Amino acid sequence: MQEREEVLKYGLSFDDVYVDTPFHDDNWVLLRYKKNKKAFAWTYKRNGYMCVNVKTDTGWRDFWRSTYKAVQPGYHQNKEHWNTIILDGSIPDNDIKRMIAESYSLIVEKKKNNKSY
Repeated sequence: MQEREEVLKYGLSFDDVYVDTPFHDDNWVLLRYKKNKKAFAWTYKRNGYMCVNVKTDTGWRDFWRSTYKAVQPGYHQNKEHWNTIILDGSIPDNDIKRMIAESYSLIVEKKKNNKSY
């Protein structure tokens, strides 16, 4: 997985997801969850590579960063809760998909956990 279109296609396979370009800048294309409008994947080109920022569980954050050089603290985002994945071909697609799916789960679960009873 090295292209924005691959990330967007995979992200759109989850329930209630839409594509957004909130910055009026074609370089920044986000995937959001419809029910709470939270973004779970931010795609952009930087230093010649397509990148995707994903929300990460703090228990996995350092694992991904230490496993792959192309996973770094979130560019322009909270470094504790977001990772940047540089799509340079060095990370297996299954692991990229796993990180995107984890990001989606985190923003969906946050909404579900905030229900009033």
